[in-house]
Amino acid sequence: MANLDYPVSLRYSSDHEWVETTENSAVVRVGITDFAQEQLGDVVYVDLPDVGETTTAGESCGEVESTKSVSELIAPVSGTITEVNEGLDDTPEAVNISPFKDGWMYLVELSDPEQIEALMDSEQYQELIQSEEA
Repeated sequence: MANLDYPVSLRYSSDHEWVETTENSAVVRVGITDFAQEQLGDVVYVDLPDVGETTTAGESCGEVESTKSVSELIAPVSGTITEVNEGLDDTPEAVNISPFKDGWMYLVELSDPEQIEALMDSEQYQELIQSEEA
């Protein structure tokens, strides 16, 4: 197994998305984890929600297509999409190369900033991964 990255500055969902608080604490950046991109294989297409669309935590809001499969993007938080990473249209492989920087998916204005607290920290997420692999 590859040496995966679990930045401690991020929060994680059980659906393998990460959430990063931005300068504006009511807006978060969302992407898929290093573990998720490794499981998917080479990402060839990303279908993101539209700006202005609302997301509901736990519900599908897009898809990530790889050479192996198509996986739903499950929203880790509820809110309104304020920006999407349009760079992924031309370079979806950024999700594999740099899942926490260039491979981010979208920004969400949170309907409730407290919902971040319900997500896992890095250590809890690593424990989840280990239990899934067992």
